[in-house]
Amino acid sequence: MPGVIDFIERKRDGGKHSREDISMFTAGVRDGTTPDYQTAAWLMAAFIRGLDQDELAWFTEELAHSGDVVNLPGGGIAVDKHSTGGVGDKTTLIVAPLAAACGLRVAKLSGRGLGFTGGTVDKLESIPGMNLRLSTDDFSRLVDNIGIALSGHSLSLAPAEVKFYALRDVTGTVPSIPLIASSIVSKKIAGGAGAFVFDVKCGSGAFMKNARRAEALAGALVDLSASLGRASVGVISDMEQPLGRWVGNSLEVMEAVEVLSGGGPSDTRDLSIALAAEMLLLSGRAEDMISASKLAAARLADGSALEKFKQVVKSQGGDASVLDDPEHALPRSSGRAVISAREDGYVSRMDAGLVGAAARALGGGRMRHEDAIDPSVGLGIFKKIGDFVSKGETIIEVHYNDERKLDEALRPLESAYDIAESALPRRLILGRVTRETRGAAE
Repeated sequence: MPGVIDFIERKRDGGKHSREDISMFTAGVRDGTTPDYQTAAWLMAAFIRGLDQDELAWFTEELAHSGDVVNLPGGGIAVDKHSTGGVGDKTTLIVAPLAAACGLRVAKLSGRGLGFTGGTVDKLESIPGMNLRLSTDDFSRLVDNIGIALSGHSLSLAPAEVKFYALRDVTGTVPSIPLIASSIVSKKIAGGAGAFVFDVKCGSGAFMKNARRAEALAGALVDLSASLGRASVGVISDMEQPLGRWVGNSLEVMEAVEVLSGGGPSDTRDLSIALAAEMLLLSGRAEDMISASKLAAARLADGSALEKFKQVVKSQGGDASVLDDPEHALPRSSGRAVISAREDGYVSRMDAGLVGAAARALGGGRMRHEDAIDPSVGLGIFKKIGDFVSKGETIIEVHYNDERKLDEALRPLESAYDIAESALPRRLILGRVTRETRGAAE
């Protein structure tokens, strides 16, 4: 390799990297021989100039293999579901055990939340004793023995990606779609999954605020996965309003159990079935979306998905009895407050971004990775877009522990919704991206 400066200048000037140069550069970032300021310079050059499909595939492979890679025993591929994150998005808690109950092998590595609410790991840690720090060997063993494991990301998996991600966060390069795609896919490959369902959120409570950007990211994820020999599909789902009724860590676990028990809000249930059905299609367990959806719905109805979730919790040291009565057994806040309708009419806007800001202000999310999360706080969204509401009726219920944090949370909530003379419900699934649809578009 001619040198890091030459490497940076090549991308700065619009040139193309060789696979060997990308490998050398990534190794230098991983082992610390390339200083942060040079890595940051390259990230900005890549942000401005972009990476072509070859460069992106090579870079992603280097990230994925920069540390341990989970090798799952047994036959058949493991399927993973990834969400780009949103407000009230508890679908992993439902989809992972549901897919496993349908006979899939699910190797699910999740992260902690940074922003509005906690991530999947934060939510699951609301369950007493739950171990989300599985070793690579224990993770593989559980997938082999019970068909599913849920764990936080190990620092031994894709360690170079962790360093690149940390620098992207402080260099203004986070919005780069190629860099986002490489970050997501490299961790999925390192986690041992062979096929991916990407739930790309779109709206005020999502990273991708509009359909154009959401479609671009979904397309990049699908194309990148295909170039690396992995089947995938991108589902674009609405995040203009929160998903489901509850926002907050233990509250979302409670809602997940409701859905796994055959009930729960229809939007959470419908999206979970749709994502599980996509996983079944990718794995070959179903021939079409209708049969896949019927199988997923049946596993919710007969209780096997809930039993699989209990099996996961118990096998990872958690108190599975909590799931028999989550409303009372999970952490609960001490205070309640409500946001009431100012007039009669239909809810025409429920801003997920503002609801998420309120949840974070209560202590349900974090601004920095080291911030502590209060698992008991959150919000209940009692009215959604298109619902009729009478003056004085509760629209949002606030669960809090700290009066000062409540005051901070109420400010965004007062302007988080609008009421109009008429309003239609929002569409939940906005689009679907596959290699076939990408080929048609191209």
